[in-house]
Amino acid sequence: MAKKSVASLQTGSKRLTKAIKMVKSPKTGAYTFVESIMSPEKVNDFLNKK
Repeated sequence: MAKKSVASLQTGSKRLTKAIKMVKSPKTGAYTFVESIMSPEKVNDFLNKK
């Protein structure tokens, strides 16, 4: 189960997006958060991959 949070960031001439997803650990069952800053076109790929 992944929950998403997306924020738009602008630095100079580049437009970036910070995406956060919640990932369940297979060993302990606890949830952790994975953050990444990328271009807006790559957000859906990041959120869909496991």
